[in-house]
Amino acid sequence: MENHFDKRLDPTKLVPGAKSVISLQYNYYPQEIQNKNTYQISKYAYGEDYHHVIKNKLFELLNFIQENVGLVDARVFTDSAPVLERVWAKKSGLGWIGKHSLLITKQKGSFYFLAEIILDLELEFDHAIKTDHCGNCTKCIDACPTDAILKNNTINGSRCISYFTIELKEEIPKTMKGKFEDWMFGCDICQDVCPWNRFSIPHQESQFNPHPDLLKMTKNDWEEITESAFNKIFKKSAVKRTKFSGLKRNIGILKK
Repeated sequence: MENHFDKRLDPTKLVPGAKSVISLQYNYYPQEIQNKNTYQISKYAYGEDYHHVIKNKLFELLNFIQENVGLVDARVFTDSAPVLERVWAKKSGLGWIGKHSLLITKQKGSFYFLAEIILDLELEFDHAIKTDHCGNCTKCIDACPTDAILKNNTINGSRCISYFTIELKEEIPKTMKGKFEDWMFGCDICQDVCPWNRFSIPHQESQFNPHPDLLKMTKNDWEEITESAFNKIFKKSAVKRTKFSGLKRNIGILKK
């Protein structure tokens, strides 16, 4: 997060002459979820990698803007550059930042990707939601098995299950064994327990639908998965970030 900090604070360093940030959300809550008795994958990674899916849609929107307004200088982003996505989304009135650090939208929840178009077109702006609707709720803090969610509304990223199962390239410390519940890629615990996510509705994006085999896999299937099966199930998925060897490592620490 320290890298390119100036660009995070000043969009004109990403798009010279920038005057507006368009913040957008894209639902990824699935129609069907994995069986609770198997190893779990974060719902955002069920289907195709969201970076590619959403960027294509952002370019479609940008083309629409340019067709109706004229040439504008702009760039599109979705978790792909030094952009303070949640801050811009909050400022635009899309929601508030919950104790688990994710953006929550009233009557919608938090199972949304965030994206932005930064452009040199001056637009009428929206206003931030002033009320933090989390109130005194601490369900996400209480449910986190690695105590990664701190009481001062910050996250200890080095204790997050997502960090260990996705970002960490070395071996997972043995002290973490038994603390991941059944999460082998990412983690949705803090979102699953959030009361606002009772309003989540299934997405309508076919590219986010999982490979049919994914929802059928048992723990034994995952433990015996071959590299060819991994490549078939996760052909275009974000799970490929951890690679076959990384997924096997993660499964290894989950096995009883």
